[in-house]
Amino acid sequence: MEIENAYEMQRAATTSPSDSSIYNNIPLTVLELFASPPVRYSHEFGHNSTGEQTTTAAQASDDSAAIGCEDSDLGKVESIKPSPLQEIPDTGLVIGSMVEVSVLNNKNLHGVIQWIGVPSGDNSIMVGVELEDEAVDKELCPSNGSYLGVPLFKCPEGRAIFVAPNQCKSDRRFTDMEGAVGGKLNVINNQQDTKLFGQVECPSVPGAVPPLRAQKRSDLEKLCGKFKGIQGHHNSCYLDATLFSMFTFTTVFDSLLFRPPDPDDIPSYLEVQKVLREEIVNPLRKNVFVRADRVMKLRKLLDKLSSVSGLTSEEKDPEEFLNSLLAQIMHVEPFLKLSSGQDAYFYQLFVEKDERLIFPTVQQLFEQSFHSSDIKLKEVPSCLIIQMPRFGKNFKMYPRILPSQVLDVTDIIEDSPRQCSVCGNLADHECRDCFGKLDEGLGGTAFCYTCLDTAHKHEKRANHNFRKLSIPEDYTIMAEHQQNLNIPRLYMELFAVVCIETSHYVAFVKTGFGPDAPWCFFDSMADREGEKNGYNIPNMHVVPNLPQWLTEEGARSLNETPNEKLLPPLAKRLFCDAYMCMYQSSDVMMYR
Repeated sequence: MEIENAYEMQRAATTSPSDSSIYNNIPLTVLELFASPPVRYSHEFGHNSTGEQTTTAAQASDDSAAIGCEDSDLGKVESIKPSPLQEIPDTGLVIGSMVEVSVLNNKNLHGVIQWIGVPSGDNSIMVGVELEDEAVDKELCPSNGSYLGVPLFKCPEGRAIFVAPNQCKSDRRFTDMEGAVGGKLNVINNQQDTKLFGQVECPSVPGAVPPLRAQKRSDLEKLCGKFKGIQGHHNSCYLDATLFSMFTFTTVFDSLLFRPPDPDDIPSYLEVQKVLREEIVNPLRKNVFVRADRVMKLRKLLDKLSSVSGLTSEEKDPEEFLNSLLAQIMHVEPFLKLSSGQDAYFYQLFVEKDERLIFPTVQQLFEQSFHSSDIKLKEVPSCLIIQMPRFGKNFKMYPRILPSQVLDVTDIIEDSPRQCSVCGNLADHECRDCFGKLDEGLGGTAFCYTCLDTAHKHEKRANHNFRKLSIPEDYTIMAEHQQNLNIPRLYMELFAVVCIETSHYVAFVKTGFGPDAPWCFFDSMADREGEKNGYNIPNMHVVPNLPQWLTEEGARSLNETPNEKLLPPLAKRLFCDAYMCMYQSSDVMMYR
């Protein structure tokens, strides 16, 4: 499907896809093929990052008085059983529901239901709620998920309270303007919308809207400011930063917005696609703002339809969101076709730390990872999403990494013609043992037959193993009849960097094409209006020095600053906190 045609007319989908259960078998990421992510707690809700819902607990009494409790026993290790009940009877509130909790002095607290049942020693149902913030009132007996010393679910200390069912009701901040509560449609007036999310309207935008483009700094400045971008809400920064990177200034992912349903697609395919297109992407491109309740519609659908739970409230990682949306729901064809026979949506860099690399580039780590795994890509992808090497989420392998403005993928494409590292003619052999020996990365492993023989007469290379390259036949013919054959290089352009610091995701996004195009910085929770019942204020602003920072000279100058704290704040986030780099091929995008 050509994306250009999508902007000339609206797509009308008429077929209704049938149910399918094949999505559980779709390959996930390269990371998930080799390792499971570590378990961690979020800073707002205590869940692990594997997508599993932590077990939960609750208890009840008919009266809403504070319940007596003991301090949680942190030293005791006990297995936690699943919640006895999944729903508070006759309320529609279930495990994972976001609720308001009425407590003493007519105050309301907000949180998510984590446990429902009758605790040992009680006769009534109780509800275990994990609060957004640590409970200040100690009469509520806040804990880490324990009740009377018995662990019923896990969360950060001081966030769990146990209350009667009649103290819980649906969180009005999450009541969709068109959403269902107890099977009935709730319509919230504009005054309440303003109170919950701010003054900026966010109407749905049907049809097809092209991405924004700002080739000059002055053009970008007109787009930036407060209430620009995607408004964050309840641990949504992982999703906000990723969506902003994917759709604001590029069309590389636009096939998600317009592909007609196939018979194998899930029944809710069109619903998810419409919400993504008309509630999020189109408003973002037309009005440069998406309100949090619009994003919540997508989050609820993803949480309901995929195997990744907790997407409406828990802290997640971008790859969990991408797996849910791309693999399990939208059934997107994987971007990466690996020579190993596996497919993937993004590539996790697996490298051994090289002490000689003080300030490595993504290009260097990319080539090292492909060399060590001895795999190649079968074709140039339209989009290449690369995860930086980390041990878990907090420990970084390298304190600083330089995102390469342009990624040379020539030497990792299977059957791609390559240049001899010695004479520059068409290479027909590859020696993996020569990697790094000529200080040229993967480029230094390619040789024509003559140079291969000459280079390996040296005693230090006598035992190297090499193999013949697969070369397109037309290049072989041209090489026989033409001296100094021009062998093209294959490049991909950096268009976004998603960064993480203390569990908060932000994004740097390129707003035009070419090395001098401006960049903007986006934070979905840059500011906040009000406290517990307030709302986040997203912000976009220009980063005028970023193109210079990404040059070899600019990066070298910044790297002379030994103390990270002395770096410009945004340069520190870019180099020290990079989590995921996104590259696109403008040539391949034209055909996919």
